[in-house]
Amino acid sequence: MPLSSPAAREHIHTRTVTCQGFRRADGLWDIEGHITDTKTYGFANNDRGEIPPGVPVHEMWLRVTVGDDLVIRAVEAVTDYAPFNACDAIAPAYENLVGLKLGPGLRKQIRDRVGGIHGCTHLTELMGPVATTAFQTIFPILSREAEEKRLAELAAGEGPDPASDATPKKRKMPLINTCHGWRSDGAAVKRIAPDFYTGDELIDEDDDSLREL
Repeated sequence: MPLSSPAAREHIHTRTVTCQGFRRADGLWDIEGHITDTKTYGFANNDRGEIPPGVPVHEMWLRVTVGDDLVIRAVEAVTDYAPFNACDAIAPAYENLVGLKLGPGLRKQIRDRVGGIHGCTHLTELMGPVATTAFQTIFPILSREAEEKRLAELAAGEGPDPASDATPKKRKMPLINTCHGWRSDGAAVKRIAPDFYTGDELIDEDDDSLREL
């Protein structure tokens, strides 16, 4: 459902952020981010002269390479447009993010390495959607492949012995309680991760309605 009809207004500025995830032939993952800022009017700039309407004030790119473990293996940053000539000189600093792991505490670690005068505000901001794009890119593929492997092993008689009384370990679910949809007492967790469900309702494994979520 779109937003409601707006009040009378004038379009002034557009910021566009695009992120894409790729699986590489060598098994690593490339996550690329692209940010642009454009205005509907032209204006003077000391370093660039006149910036016409629609020509980017900012245009930056990031390519972050990670492994299945989400540890950053390589970073490439490029500044195509910026308001100051000096801006593109800081792009190589983002190589200092190599070794960080995408996950809790990442923002602080990024600020520690490329915050303030040691980085570019827009490239640093772009790391946020790049990180979440990495999760969206990698986790579904790894989960699908793990399930395919499990089913193949079961079909070949190589899976765990069904008669075994060993209690399987709980799988980690880092998304629990990170947002409203993933709240521990919600329908999504009830369906996807019932071991972590904290709602009052009893879980009915034969409830077809849950499969619609």
